Amino acid sequence: MPAGTAVGIVSTAAVQNSHTFAHEALLYAGDNGFVAGLTPFIREGVALGEPVLVVVAARKVAMLREALNGDAAQVHFADMADVGANPARIIPAWQDFVGAHLREGRPVRGVGEPIYPERSPAELVECQRHEALLNVAFARSHAWQLVCPYDTVALPPEVIEEALRTHPTVRENGSPRPTGQYYGTDAIALPFALPLPPAPDDAEQVEFGLDRLGEARRHVYRRATHFGLGAIRTNDLVLAVNELLSNSVRHGGGSGVLRIWQDDSVLVCEVGDRGRIADPLADRTRPDPDRPGGRGLWMANQLCDLVQVRAFAEGNVVRVSMRRGPSGR
Repeated sequence: MPAGTAVGIVSTAAVQNSHTFAHEALLYAGDNGFVAGLTPFIREGVALGEPVLVVVAARKVAMLREALNGDAAQVHFADMADVGANPARIIPAWQDFVGAHLREGRPVRGVGEPIYPERSPAELVECQRHEALLNVAFARSHAWQLVCPYDTVALPPEVIEEALRTHPTVRENGSPRPTGQYYGTDAIALPFALPLPPAPDDAEQVEFGLDRLGEARRHVYRRATHFGLGAIRTNDLVLAVNELLSNSVRHGGGSGVLRIWQDDSVLVCEVGDRGRIADPLADRTRPDPDRPGGRGLWMANQLCDLVQVRAFAEGNVVRVSMRRGPSGR
């Protein structure tokens, strides 16, 4: 398929009569295909008076603004590098937009492209998890449509195949069709147990309980300082890990193991315990300000560049990562 060929034209006539969330993958080839595939969808939303939010890379925001011309003024745009550097922050952003704009009888629509070639392998897995969890997060929502573009030129075939498993519908060559490979919300909502790459043999290991929380925090502080995170990001990491340690003490059997290691320009802290995280949205549900607790995983995602949550048969593992340099927040 040559670069620049449009392989999807999105139309939403059928969605207007739906009372459910429509989550679609748009397969396109190259920049020209991106613009050709999305411009009709966005223009249609503007013509219908529907609020539209587009969250893609800044370069692609500029491309769409130019193609939409005057219609661009009626569209909300955001840079995916700001919104979704940590993929777990994307669902709350969509919830904020939908909550502010969705009304009975007036759908909203969105475009979100969290998966692009520059993502690290760990980020890619979490982006794919994000794409799956969108179906759970909005399962009871009034009708709105989210189109997720995938560049068939820039992304490997296995990424495209996974897109067909996380989206009920795909639009390709101008018409929609069921993917036939969609996992389904019941499967997606199960505790997530995809194996993580093992910690290196030289990872620092600290066993902790209630009486050793301070010691564990000091280990994180020393490693982050030596690693060169800087004062602000060091304190952010210590705070995030402390929340995870406290969760383990309260809900994970009273104790656990903290592991710390460096992976090139990333400092990684992993907390394992004997608990069981059953809620698939536990780490991306905004805490209720009127209820105590329930803030640990949320805070970790707001403070760290990446958070990976796994619920294995033997217990939970939460891995947080911080890069040297400016924060992704």
